Amino acid sequence: MLPKLTFVLGGAASGKSLWAENLLLGNTLDPVYLATSRVFDDEIKLKINLHKSRRSSDWLNIEADTDLSEPLQALNPEQAVLIDCATMWLSNQMMDDADLQKARTGLLMAVTECRAPVVIVSNEVGHGIVPDNALARRFREAQGRLNISLAEQADLVVLVTAGLPQVLKGQLP
Repeated sequence: MLPKLTFVLGGAASGKSLWAENLLLGNTLDPVYLATSRVFDDEIKLKINLHKSRRSSDWLNIEADTDLSEPLQALNPEQAVLIDCATMWLSNQMMDDADLQKARTGLLMAVTECRAPVVIVSNEVGHGIVPDNALARRFREAQGRLNISLAEQADLVVLVTAGLPQVLKGQLP
């Protein structure tokens, strides 16, 4: 049985999304994929298509780039949702010049109120060098704060590196 909130963290191309997908498929709930990415160019389109191609028709796919509360409220306890990913969601918030604290609070509330188990994927961006521009530093700081908030609220936190999961909090189902 999946915990109420599972937070899956890792670096870029670490295998975190695939690991999270398999976690959802390892139970009897109906899988829902909540995609947050916007399509800006061919590179991101290719990545989205790769993610879609590995999911079966069993998945219900929902696209929501900024407001996740409405799709999360529509879910029922017979479903489990994968939000992929919090990093793209945060990028969208920043591009829209949203109030990041308000957006973060809204996301945490929506996850709490969701009747289905939630798995959220996010990037760990704090292991690299200090970015050379203010926007990138602001993003890194905001991503770190979002990740801390999600990890605090999560029942299970898993760091995925090279496709291998390491439990940081809780126990795997």
